[in-house]
Amino acid sequence: MKKCILAILFFSLTQAFYAQSSKEILVLSAVVKDKVIPGAQVIFQKNGEQSIPLVTNQSGKVTIPAEYQDETNLTIIIKKEGYSTLVSKCPCGGLTYAISPVMEELDGMRIVLSWGSSPNDLDSHLSYEGGYVCYYKKDASQANLDVDDTDSYGPETITITKKIQGKKYVYAVHNFTDKDNGNNNRLSTISRAKVYVYIGNTLVRTFTPPANTKGTVWIPFLIDENGNLVDVNEFKNASSWEGVKSILSDYRFDAANFVVDQASAQESARLNQLGERAYHNDNLEGSVYYYQQAIEANPRNGQAYSNLGLSFQKLDYEAEALWANRKAIDLAEGQRANVIKASSYYNIAKIYEGKGQWNNALNNFKLAKQHNANPAYDKGIARVSAKIRS
Repeated sequence: MKKCILAILFFSLTQAFYAQSSKEILVLSAVVKDKVIPGAQVIFQKNGEQSIPLVTNQSGKVTIPAEYQDETNLTIIIKKEGYSTLVSKCPCGGLTYAISPVMEELDGMRIVLSWGSSPNDLDSHLSYEGGYVCYYKKDASQANLDVDDTDSYGPETITITKKIQGKKYVYAVHNFTDKDNGNNNRLSTISRAKVYVYIGNTLVRTFTPPANTKGTVWIPFLIDENGNLVDVNEFKNASSWEGVKSILSDYRFDAANFVVDQASAQESARLNQLGERAYHNDNLEGSVYYYQQAIEANPRNGQAYSNLGLSFQKLDYEAEALWANRKAIDLAEGQRANVIKASSYYNIAKIYEGKGQWNNALNNFKLAKQHNANPAYDKGIARVSAKIRS
């Protein structure tokens, strides 16, 4: 992947320019290579203690407050107008964080990889029928590699400009530095890698590799045919981008077989209740945070996704609401499964209708009616059908 004398010289110059202490944080753009973000608010937060808000300087850097430099139970929140808010758990000193500009496309998604100083070269890969994106093939149908980084920290950013319905996408991180040594665990143990997934205005999921796992290819998640994120979190081995492509093209994962232990399920239920409490107290942003934490604990918590979709709708975060409602449909089960599916399809239809996307709206109104009878669904079908005929 482009290793030569000039690359080594560029690496040295870049490292010198961005050199930072282990107690500093650097904030960059996720979509413009090496673009620093001055004036970003970085909030340092610990449970039960007062938050400390700071602002990045002209070099895009901020120093962790002295009282928080042990980083125990520390969370950082990075905000900047025009960018999605990033929330991440520490340790975070010495790392680079890339924030994503708000996405306007309803069916878009942005995947941002960041990591520490070693290994110096991690690569993002995205595979789907008819398309493949990585450093070797940066552009594909409705998806592209915005930023490719080879000198530690990241970001590596892939943007799906429009998810193609009915197609499955598989995302992976490849340890290019150690590609010829499959019997190593550097990606899982020392890389400090994190993958951030953005939809619309919001960071919807964060993935970290399982500890002490050997392999050069980490597959954190896939996106199923309906646009749902499905946790995978498995490791494979490959020594080239073609090898990664071969793994991903044949990769299959049955979400129904995903097992959640009892402790994680209970923690997810507790966090979901905190989200409901925040929602009923008109703290919508707080409710989103708790619902997302509930999903982190149990990715099959359908109720948390349903609640999350409602909060997103109240916040006018349409792309995020689409995603959450689709996931609620995917996970709906039990006696109320059809009611949940119908209401979620209806919510999706209303979003498309508001955007003037009449055919998408009509299809979802019809799906709502298939799952449950409701006069609102009939009215929606008639209303949108009239728009299509006019």
